[in-house]
Amino acid sequence: MENKIDFVITWVDGTDKKWQEEKSKYSLEKSNDNRNIRYRDFDLLKYWFRGIEKNAPWVNKIYFVTYGHIPKWLNTKNQKLEIIKHEDFIPAKYLPTFSSTAIEMNLHRINNLSENFVYFNDDMFLLKTTKPDDFFHKNLPCDTAVLSAIVPSGKDSFEHRLVNNINIVNKYYNMHEVIKKNPFKWFNIKYGKEQIRTLLLIGFNNFPAIKYFHIPASLKKSFLEELWKMEPDVLENTSIQKFRNITSVNPWVVQNLQIATGNFFPRKSNFGKFYSLSDNNKKIIDVIKNKKYKVVCLNDSSNIKNFEKVKKELNQAFEVIYSEKSSFEL
Repeated sequence: MENKIDFVITWVDGTDKKWQEEKSKYSLEKSNDNRNIRYRDFDLLKYWFRGIEKNAPWVNKIYFVTYGHIPKWLNTKNQKLEIIKHEDFIPAKYLPTFSSTAIEMNLHRINNLSENFVYFNDDMFLLKTTKPDDFFHKNLPCDTAVLSAIVPSGKDSFEHRLVNNINIVNKYYNMHEVIKKNPFKWFNIKYGKEQIRTLLLIGFNNFPAIKYFHIPASLKKSFLEELWKMEPDVLENTSIQKFRNITSVNPWVVQNLQIATGNFFPRKSNFGKFYSLSDNNKKIIDVIKNKKYKVVCLNDSSNIKNFEKVKKELNQAFEVIYSEKSSFEL
């Protein structure tokens, strides 16, 4: 096995009364993203751990990052599990924080975190057997280099963060020079039809955007550390915000920089799949039961009107493939 690989997952219990009370103390601006869907929970976390144990037994450590709440069923004595509270690694001047981006941009501060780590949101699940080479190959993070365009939705701050991310990349790197230096990392058979995006957008002078596939991110800790040196004001602003907003950046900028510098290994574009949940998730349920992809992201959505029904359906689907308890459960 190559250099050790850790997993990091961030989780919040939106029903925690203490957390709710502290969150309510801070006034919110219209630019902040404080919607309920940012914090509600489908109770799928145990299936995340079951998927990791079954499909990535090679993982070195799992860093479970939390405000302080811990699921009652979680076996905190598991030797692979490290419980990390916000105060354990985030500087006190940024706390308390209710911003996912503030938490994410400080992950490099976690004690003993390996240089190579994979960052998971709690809505990203392994469905098939994986190997270390799926995430890091020859000590390089695996990723897919595809140009993309940013289309504002007007719904939240999502696109603003993409703009903020790519602005940093364009500040330091010329798109044509980057692609010329590593042509076979940008035009690769593994990307399939996704390469059409790059062909259509390569005429721009700057990077319009680099496509993010919304699946677990293979990150080098040193790149995040270097980003703090490159853009201290931007990351300070991101970290000081109590709630994520339109001025934030997020870990995707680290992926963008890894790609722009050529410090990545090409990976198939169909390695994982992003889905936005709704009240009709038949296709998603089938994907889970049939383990169609190695990784899926099941993103919460304002399109869900019957939350409890969707929650029940997803739990039933995961129970089909992960019915046995993992060693991470009591």
